[in-house]
Amino acid sequence: MSEPRPDCLFCRIVAGEIPATVVLDTQRVLAFRDISPQAPVHVVVIPKDHHADVVALSSAEPALAGELLAAASAVAAQEGLADGFRVVLNTG
Repeated sequence: MSEPRPDCLFCRIVAGEIPATVVLDTQRVLAFRDISPQAPVHVVVIPKDHHADVVALSSAEPALAGELLAAASAVAAQEGLADGFRVVLNTG
């Protein structure tokens, strides 16, 4: 488990220091609406533990990387996106 970083926006959202409109909250994953949406439904899905990027996450906790994809699928179903949705992974 990685230590939260005070300079990380996502760590601060997980800690509740920055408000977010949460749409899914599991033991290890948090999903919330983007404050500047680029699509009608724009949800950010993150691990609750800090990982520098998707490469670090997938090497340190591959099962958690899978949980992120499962969470994205659950959010899509919850949002009525059965016909399809887009998943973007940003690194760097």
